[in-house]
Amino acid sequence: MDKHTNKRNVFYAKIPGFWDRLYGNEYALYDCYELSSEDVDTVRHATSKAYLIYKKINHLIRNASDDSLLNLGFPEKAIPFLRMIQLPYETVIGRFDFVNSNEGLKLIEFNSDTPTFIRELFEINGLVCQHFQVYNPNEHEAEYLGKAIRNSVFHCAKSIDVHHHPYVVFTAHEDDIEDRETMKYLKEVAKIKEASFVPLKEIQIVAEGEHQGVYDSYGKKIDIVYRHTYPLEALLEDKTRDDFPIGIEFMNLVLKKKVGMLNPISAFLMQSKAVMAVIWGMFEQRHPFFSENEHEVIGEYFLPTYLDEDPFQDTGDIYVSKPAFGREGNTVEVKQNGETVYSPNEKAYDHYVKVFQKYVDLPETTIQTENGSSKAHLLIGSFIINEKPSAFGLRAGDKITNNLSYFLPCGVKGEREWT
Repeated sequence: MDKHTNKRNVFYAKIPGFWDRLYGNEYALYDCYELSSEDVDTVRHATSKAYLIYKKINHLIRNASDDSLLNLGFPEKAIPFLRMIQLPYETVIGRFDFVNSNEGLKLIEFNSDTPTFIRELFEINGLVCQHFQVYNPNEHEAEYLGKAIRNSVFHCAKSIDVHHHPYVVFTAHEDDIEDRETMKYLKEVAKIKEASFVPLKEIQIVAEGEHQGVYDSYGKKIDIVYRHTYPLEALLEDKTRDDFPIGIEFMNLVLKKKVGMLNPISAFLMQSKAVMAVIWGMFEQRHPFFSENEHEVIGEYFLPTYLDEDPFQDTGDIYVSKPAFGREGNTVEVKQNGETVYSPNEKAYDHYVKVFQKYVDLPETTIQTENGSSKAHLLIGSFIINEKPSAFGLRAGDKITNNLSYFLPCGVKGEREWT
């Protein structure tokens, strides 16, 4: 074992419950990418501006016809629930993914419903910065995250007419370390009295009768379920071993205000990547729905995105085909003139509506891994928390970021150019 690997292992071993390795591979790097204070301001500004566009378009999407929602890739089973309004903001925790291109920051997607990369940026990045003696750009953001969760719980409880102190359950698949420990971290920072972590498999549904509701394994009624790592499109398909549609019945209870759910349904409404095609289409038409200033924001930060390939076949530009609902680069293809240039091995989301987006190169840098120095492409993940730009950080990996990409901590110390 070389000196770098030994230092890395000693450092991360001190952090309990953190997944510094995933799938048997190094995930968290013992390295710190240097940013300038201008870099920090630029990311935060882009995050704020991009969110305002999504917030505005969400009001339009919410009032769209069922057929229009289906055309945007939303599952048919989701349609009865998509118009619910539970909170005064669209999402509690969302994450924008930006590329720092030759033309500035460009948004490639918005994970508004179930973003991960939370503990890495709100906690671990700060520990690495402290170790390498650089300023943490996410300082104090964990405290704000906790406050935001408490605020969302207050509004959610109010929306379902719960006037006592709500029983809040954070839930995830217990056997997935990233999901489980992320939810435990959110519970920890939220500091909500008597809140608990309950594995998904232990949550019980009473769909009918006077005791309708959601319960933990001890029979205690749950007021609010925080299912942050469980995608809604997966929940809707969930069934028990005896074929009981537990996901649909859970959502029916949410609809009946028998239980609250966070992130709210409005977050899922922004999750479809087809929403980006709507935004871009309205930009190209200079639609009056958006103000001139908002059109400028779209032109600056958004990429050409469509629901068919024809615009790119006309120009010959390289573009990306991606599912409306998908994660970690799965089912994403790079194409040119209708031909596939790059295709992943995994295609778990191939059944969803596809969107087609202009391809931009991710900037490249040198990272330090257990196997020595290597080149990697950088993607910026930037959180919006209750409508405020918050923690951000870097993934480092292939040209298409996937579940094997590294977490590259970052800190502010002098200047360093993106290439």
